[in-house]
Amino acid sequence: MSMRRSAMTAVSVMAVLALLALAVPLSAAAAAPPLPETAASAYRVVGVDNPAVRSTVLRQGVDVLGGGRDYLEIRATPVQTDRLRRRGLRLLALPAPTLVPTPVAPGEFPLGYQGYHTYRTLTAELDSLAAAHSHQVVVSSYGRSVQGRPLLLVEISDDVRVDKPEPEVLFSCAQHAREHLTVEMCLHIVRRLAQGYGTDPAITQLVRSRRIWVVPMANPDGTEYDISTGLFAMWRKNRQPTPPGNTEIGTDLNRNWGHEWACCDGSSASPGNDTYHGIAPFSAPETAQLRDWVNSRVIRGVQQITAHIDFHSFSELVLWPYSFTTRDTGPGLNPSDAAAFRTLGKQMAATNGYTPEQSSHLYISDGSIGDWMWAQHHIWSYSLEMYPTSLIQGGFYPPANVIERETARNDAAVDLLLSYADCVPRIIGARCPAH
Repeated sequence: MSMRRSAMTAVSVMAVLALLALAVPLSAAAAAPPLPETAASAYRVVGVDNPAVRSTVLRQGVDVLGGGRDYLEIRATPVQTDRLRRRGLRLLALPAPTLVPTPVAPGEFPLGYQGYHTYRTLTAELDSLAAAHSHQVVVSSYGRSVQGRPLLLVEISDDVRVDKPEPEVLFSCAQHAREHLTVEMCLHIVRRLAQGYGTDPAITQLVRSRRIWVVPMANPDGTEYDISTGLFAMWRKNRQPTPPGNTEIGTDLNRNWGHEWACCDGSSASPGNDTYHGIAPFSAPETAQLRDWVNSRVIRGVQQITAHIDFHSFSELVLWPYSFTTRDTGPGLNPSDAAAFRTLGKQMAATNGYTPEQSSHLYISDGSIGDWMWAQHHIWSYSLEMYPTSLIQGGFYPPANVIERETARNDAAVDLLLSYADCVPRIIGARCPAH
């Protein structure tokens, strides 16, 4: 979910990594050099319990990393910090870092994080699952990234050789490069459904009655770049060159979707900003090709995909449209729709302990995947912000020993969405239109 400047100095990157690594026992850790006076530091802004106040924080140009109902965690320069305090906001400095992760070979995860999957190891495991469960799992792609990597797409059903008329559900992960825990979430979904089919009655019934699609790494170039040195680059965007005359790289994929793109101060027009929305809607190949694939699921005038979760980290939230406006309703989203979104969102949050809220109640963002999915296709689209709730707990980089616990934590929420995919409005006693 975070917003962060892409042009960070090596010193500040190492300092942030140090903070995130405090919970990881490292055998060869080194002391981080002190931050220069002009570098951004990490703070928790407390008492920001409404969208208007949160928007005040965002308008100062700070990098918003995560948040809850009454706080935001940010990176801010001394000038920005002074502006916020002059506005009466209370900032608490987060603990000073002392250690950094131990680097390994370029393109691999640092020590303490080696349970995470790179693009190569993810592809290998998916291929292995498809080979072991050839009737239930097939791996393909829906296009190629800026740098030419296949954009992985996994299909799961009781028999992938047969195209049956049944509700389809999409799970997508890692639009933002540094959110590696989400890759593990999507892989966990594939592994659990494939291995549980035929052995777990509840999973077997879900797989028999649904067609499930998984996009486990929507931003492979950025994800690989984030670990390209053997440490973490704190990289969020893709690796697309920006318009001529700029030296900055990357577009924020989750600000590049077409619905209300760049409408509402919920993204940046500056190529150097981590929420840079691109030169136009779908100007990033990764978003354009995923859009085209979703559009291709309209068969005989009916969109086959009925429900969707886009996984992010961090903050432990269940979010639903719209994100571009603080109004509960909007064009194409009536009070009944809003009630269904809210009810299912709260029920999912009750299973995993996350906080449920409309996306814009956290802060305004525009050009998001969830808004487009609903506005374009009436797909019941949620964003789940995963563990943790704070930078202090690891932020974007929790250690690998939490992967199993935090992915399994969402099993019931995933199953709940799958169970209602035939007709989400029935969760409030409403009917779905017949096709």
